[in-house]
Amino acid sequence: MISEHSEDLLRDVASLPPLPGVYRYFDAQGQVLYVGKAINLKKRVSSYFQKNHGGTRIGHMVSKIVRLETTVVRSEAEALLLENNLIKTLNPKYNILFRDDKSYPYLKMSGQAPTAKRPALEGFSDAPVGVRMVPNPNAFARVSYYRGGVEKKHRYFGPYPSAWAVKEAILLMQKVFRLRTCEDPVFSNRTRPCLLYQIKRCSAPCVGHINAADYAQDVANAERFLRGDAREVMQELETRMMAYADRLEFEQAAEIRNQVAALSNVLHQQSVDNVSDRDVDILAVKVQGGKACVNLAMVRGGRHLGDRPYFPVHVEEAASLEDADEAARPSVEVQVLEAFLAQHYIDVPMPSVLVVSDPVGKDLLKALSEQIGVKVSAIHQPREQRRAWLDMAQTNAALQLARLLAEEGSQQARTRALAEALDLAVEALDELRIECFDISHTAGENTQASCVVFHHHKMQNGEYRRYNIEGITGGDDYAAMRQVLMRRYSKLAEALNEAKHSGVLPAGTGRLPDLVLVDGGKGQVAMAREVFVSLGLDLSLIVGVEKGEGRKVGLEELVFADGRDKVYLGADSAALMLVAQIRDEAHRFAITGMRAQRAKVRVGGGKLEEIAGIGPKRRAKLLQRFGGVRGVALASAEDIASVEGISRELAEDIYRALH
Repeated sequence: MISEHSEDLLRDVASLPPLPGVYRYFDAQGQVLYVGKAINLKKRVSSYFQKNHGGTRIGHMVSKIVRLETTVVRSEAEALLLENNLIKTLNPKYNILFRDDKSYPYLKMSGQAPTAKRPALEGFSDAPVGVRMVPNPNAFARVSYYRGGVEKKHRYFGPYPSAWAVKEAILLMQKVFRLRTCEDPVFSNRTRPCLLYQIKRCSAPCVGHINAADYAQDVANAERFLRGDAREVMQELETRMMAYADRLEFEQAAEIRNQVAALSNVLHQQSVDNVSDRDVDILAVKVQGGKACVNLAMVRGGRHLGDRPYFPVHVEEAASLEDADEAARPSVEVQVLEAFLAQHYIDVPMPSVLVVSDPVGKDLLKALSEQIGVKVSAIHQPREQRRAWLDMAQTNAALQLARLLAEEGSQQARTRALAEALDLAVEALDELRIECFDISHTAGENTQASCVVFHHHKMQNGEYRRYNIEGITGGDDYAAMRQVLMRRYSKLAEALNEAKHSGVLPAGTGRLPDLVLVDGGKGQVAMAREVFVSLGLDLSLIVGVEKGEGRKVGLEELVFADGRDKVYLGADSAALMLVAQIRDEAHRFAITGMRAQRAKVRVGGGKLEEIAGIGPKRRAKLLQRFGGVRGVALASAEDIASVEGISRELAEDIYRALH
């Protein structure tokens, strides 16, 4: 194995220090192959080059290594954190990798809730006699769905595993505590209660049906409930109810009684009567067929909020590489679980208690504890309620993985059917790459072309591209298709032609797809043919998707640029289903881009109008002051606040929305 590598690389390996650190392997193209950690860098890295790994995955990876980089750290805990930061950043081919998902949603309490000590009418602005008192939105906290960066002036609860879980919590806040959900401009301009008041989902603070002190008490109870103090809230409400009854204030007592009944019903439904845990994450791992699923369930405030599945990539490759020089390598399940913990909680709040389906290493727990500043414990064999939570998470992990395997099996069957139907010369179906183009515009305006990519049996969203088409006659789809194909393939064709003469393909050069789909019939295919002829590319790559009679789905025919006759695959053909799937995705991607461009051009300041508190008058003042939306976006919050009618708080909201 040693003779396969350069002297420089082997010299670097020999000179490594016996210290803890992180190492990275690179191939000839500069791509990161693997990121690993070690207590002893010299011993760990040397083991890869001193052993004969044969035709194993380790051997396949080691044969590609041309360069390595290392970073020395103070402890294994530091190495663990650095390793997983690099894995998420560099996306190495041979590491277990969890893709970044959307950020978690939160339940947001906005505004500064007044305390019970303040006067009953505080929260309403002064007004002349005979004029309606306008409520101050900041005095009556609003509950809302939120996703994004948090601000200190508001309170946030969560994170929640899904938007559905947040909306369920908001509905709970309405049913039990009757908190408002309306935006501030709506709140400040109400003259009578809305429908939510009529159906007992809001106490109507907008029109003074509840004073600021009582509303503040409801907000405080809601926040305590969300933090897990449900029993204490129930007892306090019962005490208040009895106090109202003793004073013969039966209407107020009845209102509290209704709250107690609603809260009691919620506690019964959520089964949190005997749960001592406040915040817990439950993680279950299932590995099957070279794939893995980690099911993460969340308990917050003693309530089970739901779960979310995660599917790592490179499981098969990494399973044979992790701790390759250790005699007792952990199971794949443990490797997947530890990779998830280390990568997921880098930028996500984590509780101090984890319930896990497989044992977790002490070094990992130590590193996580150092990261959040609180000791993290992982319970592997739980009892009672925790056991029930873990059993549920394991069942869901198995179900989600079975669904993924079924979907991938179906998608692979479609890929195989298409390759056979079109006689595509592809050595491995996993490597089949299809690019599809579509043109979209509105009456010739805002013409955009989309390119979507199908690879590894699925759509690759990260490789999608949009092209703004300029310099053509409005509505000329043929000219638009010519332009997008030239922009997409001209540089690649030039590099391939140079490689034919020099015999060396320049580093970083992409690859031609195995199939180029264009949404259209003979006209679009003829235009694509002209482009490929001028670039010297293979005409057999081009296939047009021509709509059938009546534009009905399932009647599409395939049109070829190399002179072959049209092909109708049949409505039930798995190959046609895949073609239609890719074509529809290209159409969707083009439509959304065109609409966004159209809105930007026609509306101009439309983004301003989407900001709460910005109406036509304020928008007009901003545009007049700064000369357009771009000028507003370039202005600081202080400059925006200097405009008449724009408060400092609203100016900060505008600045954040435009950035």
